[in-house]
Amino acid sequence: MKSLLIGLSAALTFGTAPAGMTPGSIDAFLRQALESTGLPGFSVVVTHNGKVVHAAGYGHDSEGHAVTENTPMRVASVSKSFTAMAVMTLVERGKIALDEPVASQLPGFRVADPRAAKITVRQLLNQTSGLSDSTVDIAAVDSATSLADYTSRLAGSGLRADPGTRWEYCNVNYNLAARLVEAASGQRFGDYLRQRVFGPLGMKSSAVSDQVVRPADGYNSIFGAWLPRPELSGFLNGSGSGGVITTAADMGKWLITQTGGGRPLVKRESLDVMHTPTKLRDYGMGWGVERETGLLAHSGNLFTYNAVEAISPKTGYGFAVMANGAALTDDTYTIMQGLNALAEGRTPEPPGGDRQLFELVLAAIAAAAAGLGVMGVLRSRRWAARHAGRPWWWIGLRLVPALLPAVMLAAYPDLISFLMNGREVTWAQLTYFPAPLSITLLVTALAGVVATGIRICVLRTLTRHTK
Repeated sequence: MKSLLIGLSAALTFGTAPAGMTPGSIDAFLRQALESTGLPGFSVVVTHNGKVVHAAGYGHDSEGHAVTENTPMRVASVSKSFTAMAVMTLVERGKIALDEPVASQLPGFRVADPRAAKITVRQLLNQTSGLSDSTVDIAAVDSATSLADYTSRLAGSGLRADPGTRWEYCNVNYNLAARLVEAASGQRFGDYLRQRVFGPLGMKSSAVSDQVVRPADGYNSIFGAWLPRPELSGFLNGSGSGGVITTAADMGKWLITQTGGGRPLVKRESLDVMHTPTKLRDYGMGWGVERETGLLAHSGNLFTYNAVEAISPKTGYGFAVMANGAALTDDTYTIMQGLNALAEGRTPEPPGGDRQLFELVLAAIAAAAAGLGVMGVLRSRRWAARHAGRPWWWIGLRLVPALLPAVMLAAYPDLISFLMNGREVTWAQLTYFPAPLSITLLVTALAGVVATGIRICVLRTLTRHTK
């Protein structure tokens, strides 16, 4: 990893911007991205050679204001890199031991599984602790009123694997890390970030509580229409896993320090540790690592906001893209990839289009299902006459296909949780950015159930009359 940082340092010291990477070309690409993605608004910052190359906002917020580089945005899991930095500042001060058990450093941390006694701080930050959404009562911990309360609610939890043997993305790891910062520093997590991370960098518009910095409501895309919605209630305030609210202007200062420029918060060796992937996964500490390109990146996905941060050791550029809308696809990542292509002298692909296509297909399916349901009801007498006298088991088999969507709807949260590797998904969450999929499934299920129910009623009536 030292070679990575040496290369990054060289890029920062000697690198020159590609001919196409000018504020004008960046702005032109981002204006095109606003149009092609259809996002209500987003803000962007690009850094290079220890300086901000471009910082701006595009579109509008839910209150009708133009988005600028100073518009507060929720960055969700991008927060994890800030939590990792807070921990590493305390590691350097001798307040936290990276490779010692969390249990010996965090009063109140108890887990029913005895293996949890061996979880180290490094394993929390690397997401290799063995903790999992499937072994923790997520609903219980997410209703906690503080990080201390959150930690105490883990007492009945278990581990999915021995610590250090399996990588699994789990927000619990970073909320525990945030509580560890509180225990080691004697300060609330938000206060420590403000004094030791945001403050020294001049990030005056950043916080981990919406009581300090209040962003406008974000949006969800419902079959192509962006609707403003309040953020789903949850463990947002003070969260180490996803609670940071910041601006593009502030993120520029953050990216510069992550590339070794500006005012350092930790030694370069500590940056090395945070940026180094484990053998189990291409993930460091709050940063994902692309092994082929070396690109450091982390996305953040909340229910009405999306964000991504990235650093390219190849070119020395840093990028952050934050959007006030969330849908079935994340356009912030494709916008970041386009900016990275520009930085490498390549022609970026126009971002966007997938969301519109996906939602158009889902709308067509919902409309077709509703039409078939109405047709099934209108033709129920004809259907019943054709099947009268048949055995009920045979009729049941014929009705099964129409009821399959209802079965899928009943299992919907569990099915999505399974597809997301065990991460808990609730009905409330499924009404946010997955709403087009949820609505389509609901319409399809209702069409099948109603048509089936009426067919059975008409068939029973005909059967009684024939007797």
